[in-house]
Amino acid sequence: MFLFRRGPARVTPTDAHLRTRGEGAVLLDVREPAEWAAGHAPGAVHAPLSALQAGAALPPAAQGRPLIVICRSGQRSQRAAKLLTGRGAAAVDVRGGMNAWAAAGLPVVDGHGNSGSIA
Repeated sequence: MFLFRRGPARVTPTDAHLRTRGEGAVLLDVREPAEWAAGHAPGAVHAPLSALQAGAALPPAAQGRPLIVICRSGQRSQRAAKLLTGRGAAAVDVRGGMNAWAAAGLPVVDGHGNSGSIA
């Protein structure tokens, strides 16, 4: 039995949605620009993993706040959450990513605020 986690915690899409509504956490979407434009959670902040890995700072709206990191399936968000916790941020990632978010019936919008899709 393992007593210690090997990285940041993971949350369900429903937990992520509740935390961003009630606890002041920021949903940080780390997908690439084309994926973001096709569909993302309303109110999410965009910061591609590729930029974060290159040393980019978090967008101002995400700085100093708890982060809930999301991608398409949960793989990139795990890497991003680990990277961000290494930088001192409080970060968890969403198990199953935007695919699980949409499957849970949570809203997805495109770059124009219309109904979006997961790319």
